[in-house]
Parts: sequence; C-alpha cells; structure tokens
Amino acid sequence: MPEPIDLYDRSLYINRELSWLEFNRRCLDEAGDPSTPLLERVKFLAIAYGNMDEFFMIRMPGIHSGPPVHGPAHIEPDAYEDHEALIADLDAKVLSLVTGYDSCWTRLSRDLADRGIRILSADALDDTQRAWADGYYRERIHDLLTPLALDVTTPFPFISNNSLNLAVRIGRDGGEFFARLKVPTGMLPRFVKLPSAAPGMDFVLLEDIIRMNAGDLFPDSEVLDTYKFRVTRNADIKVTIDEACDLMSAVETSLGSRSKGFPVRIMVEEDMPGELLALFVQNLDLVERQVHRVSVGGMMLTDLWEIAGLDCPSLSAPPFKPYCPPEFGEGACIFDTIRERDRILFHPYESFEGVVNLLRQAADDPDVQSIKVCLYRIGKDSAVTDALKRARENGKAVSVLMELRAKFDEAGNIRSARELERMDVHVVHGPIDLKVHSKLMQIVRLEGDRLVKYTHIGSGNYNPSTAKQYGDISFFTVDRDIGRDIGELFNAITSFFGPRDYSRILVAPLTLKSELLRKIRREADNRRAGRQAGIAMKANGLVDPDIIAELYRASQAGVAIELSIRGLCCLRPGIPGVSENIRVTSVIDRFLEHSRIYYFENAGRPEMYIGSSDMMPRNLKVRVEVLCPVLDPDLMRSIKEHILDIHLRDNVKAKLLLPTGEYVPQTPEEGGERLRSQQWFVENRGVWNGRG
Repeated sequence: MPEPIDLYDRSLYINRELSWLEFNRRCLDEAGDPSTPLLERVKFLAIAYGNMDEFFMIRMPGIHSGPPVHGPAHIEPDAYEDHEALIADLDAKVLSLVTGYDSCWTRLSRDLADRGIRILSADALDDTQRAWADGYYRERIHDLLTPLALDVTTPFPFISNNSLNLAVRIGRDGGEFFARLKVPTGMLPRFVKLPSAAPGMDFVLLEDIIRMNAGDLFPDSEVLDTYKFRVTRNADIKVTIDEACDLMSAVETSLGSRSKGFPVRIMVEEDMPGELLALFVQNLDLVERQVHRVSVGGMMLTDLWEIAGLDCPSLSAPPFKPYCPPEFGEGACIFDTIRERDRILFHPYESFEGVVNLLRQAADDPDVQSIKVCLYRIGKDSAVTDALKRARENGKAVSVLMELRAKFDEAGNIRSARELERMDVHVVHGPIDLKVHSKLMQIVRLEGDRLVKYTHIGSGNYNPSTAKQYGDISFFTVDRDIGRDIGELFNAITSFFGPRDYSRILVAPLTLKSELLRKIRREADNRRAGRQAGIAMKANGLVDPDIIAELYRASQAGVAIELSIRGLCCLRPGIPGVSENIRVTSVIDRFLEHSRIYYFENAGRPEMYIGSSDMMPRNLKVRVEVLCPVLDPDLMRSIKEHILDIHLRDNVKAKLLLPTGEYVPQTPEEGGERLRSQQWFVENRGVWNGRG
C-alpha cells in the first residue's frame, strides 16, 4: 500500500505572508482594471498601498526578527525551513508590488489628466498658479515647517511613522549640507487645488509647493535639491498589564509607542544621492533590502483617497443608496418583525439603519428592560452610542463590552468608553487574555409576564459608516435557545470567561474550532457511506492548519468543497490525491467582502452558521468569536441560494486560486452567462428574505 500523505507537510501549505501579498496584488489588479470607473481605480490603488504599509507595520517586524524560536512542534506548516529564503521571496514580491504601485499611478495620473483632473508638477504651473501657490505657502504652510539639520553636530532627528518628509540638499559656505522637513499632511490636503483657466481641475502636491519655496527656510544658503522620503516603523503594539494599572490605562500607555517603534523600511526618491541615503540607513539601523526606491510621484499614495473622493459622477461608480426594508423602517415595530420569523439584513445592499432603528426603538420602548452589546470598531458615527445613551437616560439597564484593543481604533474606542461611562452606562472590557471580536447585541423586553430576548448577531461592526462599504450579514432572532446562549456568553465575557453550556452557538476559543473540525469530518464520513455530502464556506481568511488538514481529508474522501476566501488562504487547492475536490475563489469588488457563512450538507439535513469568525489561528485561539446557526430552513435555503451560491458563481470579479498560490481571473464559459455577484445583489436586494 502507498504511504499515507502527511497532510501537514509544508509543501501543501501556502505561506501566509506570501498569501497576504497576493491579496495586495489582487487589490492592485482592480486599480489597473480599465472596466472599473476611474476614481474607483484610484481608490483601489490607495487601498493596495495602505495594505502594504500595514504589512510592514504589523507583519515584517516579526519576520525580520528571525525564525520562530519555540521549536519544531510549534512551527506552523506554512513556515519556510530556510528563513532567509522566505525573506528573499517576500522581498521579491514586495519590490514587484512597489514597482506596480508606481507604474499604476503613472497610468492613472495620465488617465485622470485626459479626463480633466490634472496633477501638475511645479514646472507645469502657469504664472497665475505659481503666484497663487506662493501665496498659499506664505499664508498656510511656512509657519508649520521646522527645518532640522542632518549633520554630525546635531542628534539625528526622530522621523515619525509613515510621515512624508523632504530631505533638503543645501549649499552653504562652499560646502554641502542636508536638512529634513516634515510635510504637514495631517493639517493640510496633500493634493492642493489650484485656480485654473482650463476646463476641469488642477492640483499640485503639497510637498511641491514647499519645494518651490524651500529657499525661504534657508535664507543664507542655496537650496540645491530636495528628495522625498518616508520611514515605516513597527506598529504592532504590546499591551502590558501589571498590578498598578487596568486594561484601559495599559492600552493608553502602549499607544504612545506605536509611532515610535523601530524602523522596518525607508522609501526614498530613486535619485536620492548615495551619501544621503547612507546617512539614513546608518542612523535608522536598516539594511539594503529595507530600502525602497520609487519615482517622484510614487510616494505615500494612501493620500489618493483625496482624489478618489472628488465629486465627479462620470468617473465614479454608479450612485448607490442602501435600501431599508419597510419592516425595519422608523415607522415599523421591528420587534413584531423579528418575532414573526428570523430575519437577516445583507449590508450594504440593505441599510444598517435597520439595526440602528432597532436600537432606537429599544431605547424608547417602555417594555424594554435591558440592552447588552459588544462594540469592536464603532468609528466616528455616533448613531449607535447615541441610542445607547438615550436608552440609559430612559432608565434601561445598558451594558457595553467595549474592546479596547481593536488595532488602529484603540484611541477612538477609549474615548467612546469614557463617554458612555459618563452617561452611567455599564462599560466592561472583557477578558484580559482574549480580544472580544464577536458582534452581538441582545435586547430583553417584557412581554406579558415573561422576558423575551431579541438577539442580533453580525459579521460586521456596529459602525454605520463602514456598513455602507462592507458586505456583511445581520441576523435577528427571538429563538429561546440562541437567546439563552448569547445571554450566557455576555455573562461570561463580563465576569469570568470559561466553559459554559451552549446548546446552539459555537464559541471560540472553547468549542468553535473543534465543532468545525467535527462537522468537516462528518461530511467525509457521509460521503464514504454514500450519503449526501458537501461543504461551502465564505470567510475572509483560511490559515489554521488543523482546519486545512481536515478539509484535505474531506477532499480525499470525495467531498466537493467550495470556498470563497477574500484574503489570506494557506490551503493549496487542486493537488492530486489531496485537494482536487476543493475550489477556492476570491472576490474583490466595489464593496469589501466581509461576511462569514459556513454550510454543511449533512446527509440532506443541511446546517449553516453565520457570525464573526474566520478560520485563522487568532480567531480560533485568542479571540472570543461566535458562529450562530440559521435554524429556519427557508431562511437557510435562501441564504444559500441567494448569497453564498451567488458568490461562488461569480465569474466577473472572482479570481481562482491555483495550487501555486497564484490567482487567475474567472471567466464565463463560452456562451455562458456573466455573473458579477455584487451587481446581482444590488439588482436583487431583499430576495434573501423573500422580497422580490
């Protein structure tokens, strides 16, 4: 008999860092897609560029620190045996992407100019524009600048994370010197609009206005040249809690270190002199592979959000306004709607306003006794917190689990927590060693002589702003078992987290992973026994090696497995004898795919779970996550047919994962129908709840 295949063999896994970069590549591909509206392409370039910044801030610090030191038993299968080989492969992909960003922006800026949006160099300004720019410099910029010498007589200046800077080469007293200027992009627009006699709009970069007027800062010297640069630092903050502080104080203290982490790369204009670059490399303790040279226009492209947001309907995606079903509108009794049967809202095609309206009704309803909610990223829109404050003013018992460690949203969450506490809302922060990522809300209402639990479970945050851009599912139910489970979970995360008796929901890090593994194994057993079997999953990431190995075993048993994984995926599909029955696609389109759906055929008795959890080690081991069953068979069938299957059939914006780790476009079969899933959802919104 042939030797059994080791399903944890490293060759069967795609490295997660390389998979992250492939996701960035797919975002960049959208920026280069001529069928996408021009300003949407600009938006995708800003997204792709920002993704790379995050990769260097969060992932690269650990990679450059060396291979794992916990021993072979703790090394994940996707790791490289040769750590230097991994770094070399990452560097090659990173440099390819950096070059891609550069060339993409060159093409986009040319296309923008053809459509009347011109970003002009300093040399291209006419006399009127030059005079206006000089006046803008004097009135708005000059007093915000602080030139700092770069020489042996002064300490090397601190360069903050991802700030845009100019290195100025100065001629003085027969010699050459260097100084650094920080460009005040946080206070002024990066793309400064100019007066223009021509049709359309003219812009000039903020740093180019500074370059034109840099001589005003060095009156005794000659400005010979200027060079743009930026430094990226480690931003993966560590929260340390001791006996002298609480979690909020610890997070606040740790936040101060984010902008001051050690440097992980420097981006410089490609013609920066070697002498100056060597000065930066030496003082920032970098090596050659951490230096990225880009063209004069390819720096800090995250600011392209300013251009993407221009009011140019002819260059933008068609206007889209989320639909609010009447039964979730302000005039409806949403409690009656949910009590009638389980419901979902599919955002952004259906408005998040339905969730906010439920909260507002709960705040004013005299029969509502209490509201409990988990908040992870709430953003600047105050609709949710305003409703919670009003509920408290009206005498409801309001409890908020505010997760303070939501990466890059910590400061805003701390502000919101304090604001709610001032309104006498009971605010807690969850277990010290677990991040609470669950999206849960429970409203307890007195109906007759009993308390009824109205439960909301989502895949997305309680954030009305991002709900307009993220594809997420909101699930509403009055099911007693689910309500009891969620009530128990709230008690656990606000007191002492540990095992509890949950009859319906799957909870990480307790039961969620083991139950997913069991359900995958069950499909394999069903297939071997000749019963109906099949798995379909939609998630943002698939990295956990145990889940992947179990999917491989199910594939070996002949189970057809369809996976829609937006981002990281370490599973290699299509390997003979291992994964030939697994198909993986990724959809990147106008809205960010964010919903999670897990479907199991289960011998003709299908099961479906929705919620907040991906199949990543962090979700399964160090976060509180929830997957909730869809118990109504009609609703389950509708979600399967009208959401999950539509995603899996996308052949316009979906890309197919190859065994090599590369993605290729999905295309319709000859004569076949084109299906763009997000467009289908726009045109058919509501059908998943039985509304045509």
